[in-house]
Amino acid sequence: MVILSRGKCGLSKCVTHYLVSMAAADLLVVITDLTLRKIPIIYRSQLTFLDHFPICDIHTVLLYAVTDYSVWFTVTLAFDRFVAIYCQKLKTNYCSKKTADVVLGTVSVLSCLKNIFWYFMFKGPYLPWFCNDVTGVSTSPVWSAIELLHYILTPCVPFNLIVFLNVLTVRHIFVASRACRRLRGHSSGESPIHPEMESRRKSMILLFVISGNFIVLWVVFMFYSINRRLLYLARTSVILHPLVQELGFVLQLLSCCTTTCIYAVTQAKFREQLKNVVKYPLTVIVKFIK
Repeated sequence: MVILSRGKCGLSKCVTHYLVSMAAADLLVVITDLTLRKIPIIYRSQLTFLDHFPICDIHTVLLYAVTDYSVWFTVTLAFDRFVAIYCQKLKTNYCSKKTADVVLGTVSVLSCLKNIFWYFMFKGPYLPWFCNDVTGVSTSPVWSAIELLHYILTPCVPFNLIVFLNVLTVRHIFVASRACRRLRGHSSGESPIHPEMESRRKSMILLFVISGNFIVLWVVFMFYSINRRLLYLARTSVILHPLVQELGFVLQLLSCCTTTCIYAVTQAKFREQLKNVVKYPLTVIVKFIK
């Protein structure tokens, strides 16, 4: 976040703003879903006063909200890149820091509103497996349908949007590159690699990696969650081993932390800034010793 926010990575202010927001969302996932989730469970005897407040209920809403931030901020960046490459007429007006603020703010508010219903599905105090279900909720067809809709909105809809936008973007890059080769009058096997075409090729690879990363790391969690809710709704579903759920949780959390890293680390100037950050303390220590 610090490296990106300095604006020395050769990225536009708009893209930098999206990446910083994605990194912040990923950090919130780590804090909310890992750190704050474990502390009340591990130190339950020292934090008994939390049992008198609906902390676990509020924590559940925040947990799902920040996960939505991490996922949907990725969609907003994919859409921004789609507009920048595919819709040149909208690029000037849409691809700006001001628009990014509006888009990210809207997504944040909608994510919070969308996840308020979790407050009514769980109740405190903290248990070894997090919060306890409100009586009858886990077997209620109404609540099961609501939760199923939640999983459709996140991550099914974002997944389809990311794939759709990236496919259109890659198709446009491919067509433009082919037209560029024709205009230059060279075949792809004989001509030297043009810098612009090489940049487009790297963009295509990056978009495929982002889409593949999202699919692979979310598919287990998505399948288990939807399967579990179908079990309650229709009473006919495949009974999966609990380890599948744990694997889904691990991969889903990993997904919330890898997308921003992939976007950032593939930038040469970001890697250069990262090396400077790592070397700086060592340089200070060497100077101090001398």
